[in-house]
Amino acid sequence: MSRVRVPFKAALLALLVAAPLSAASGETVINKSFSYFTIGGRTAEELDKALSAGGPMMKSTGARHPGATRIKFGGSITYVNRGGRCAVGSARVTLSTRIILPRWKYRRQAGRDLALVWDTLSSDIKRHEERHAEIARNHARRMEKMFLALKPEADCERMQASVARVSITAIEAHDKDQARFDRTEAANFDKRMIRLLQYRLEALKKTQQ
Repeated sequence: MSRVRVPFKAALLALLVAAPLSAASGETVINKSFSYFTIGGRTAEELDKALSAGGPMMKSTGARHPGATRIKFGGSITYVNRGGRCAVGSARVTLSTRIILPRWKYRRQAGRDLALVWDTLSSDIKRHEERHAEIARNHARRMEKMFLALKPEADCERMQASVARVSITAIEAHDKDQARFDRTEAANFDKRMIRLLQYRLEALKKTQQ
């Protein structure tokens, strides 16, 4: 059985950044990192303005956000000859996520009430972005399985076209899931923050009894 290693079709490079990887493995390779941006402000209003002015800019919305997750898919496909037809021999999908979070430089000097609000908000921002990274991980693993499930084609040009279609479909599904999560989170933000603040306040009172 002959084996030839071919990167994702050139048309996919805007979505999937091809990387030279071992053809023997089908493992999804995932990397997650964190970075921070520092904000000032000594009141709740100033903090809100600082987050709006200093947060990462998102191309999808054209606005700055209090946190963000940069997501980049990549990978490579190996094609093999099976009975005179071109098939996917192995697929490797890579995923890089960089979570960007705020860091308040006056946290140690803050009064109890403002510190409570900040701790609650920053914790919720981190949870939100971690969930974005988790959604991306789930789709990366699903994408790899979709590649491996492709049926052989008459030649590798057609096989590459099938890979391209699967890639586009998978990325679109990923983007829709991310957008759906953001809509749900935005709709529930006020209720969630009130509930979290009440929980933290009650926990704080118990420690002071």
